[in-house]
Amino acid sequence: MPKIVLISGTDRPDSKPLHLARLAKKKYQALGVETEILSLADYPYHAIIGGKYDSETPEIQSFNQKLLQADGLVFFVPEYNGSFPGALKFALDHLPYPPVELVHKPIAYVGEGSGAFGGQRAVEQLQMMFNYLNAFNYPERVFIQRINSNFDEEKGITDAFTAKLFDEQCTGFAAFVKQQHATK
Repeated sequence: MPKIVLISGTDRPDSKPLHLARLAKKKYQALGVETEILSLADYPYHAIIGGKYDSETPEIQSFNQKLLQADGLVFFVPEYNGSFPGALKFALDHLPYPPVELVHKPIAYVGEGSGAFGGQRAVEQLQMMFNYLNAFNYPERVFIQRINSNFDEEKGITDAFTAKLFDEQCTGFAAFVKQQHATK
């Protein structure tokens, strides 16, 4: 069975991306896909502060292995100052280089923001990075605009059109990852 890792792309505790990842986890499990949530709020930053690149820190290796060994990744990305969070870039920069495990790995994106574009800039910048690393960017992205009024922790995504897009992305990405997994 393929495994999809859902990444909450911020180190803020109890963040909207974390709640969206939890919502997605339920949807993927209903589709018969094993999932795990990785939250950057749990990333062991303390182990690499000061530029300890290529260190053999077991905490970092453990986090990285969960990400690298997944059959597919879904990033839940908030938009901070017109880009994705620095905490996410910091964590990605501490993956082994070159990250050969990311070549042809399916990756999907859900952006969120308080403005009208729903994290579109953040997602597009993150996609450029994964294009460079030769990952497979899944084309159906979801952008949740005005997150504070269009998302409720109990009800989920409250905008009907966005909720439909989210469901369709989950269904389509699960099928895509299963197909890629079967060809390995």
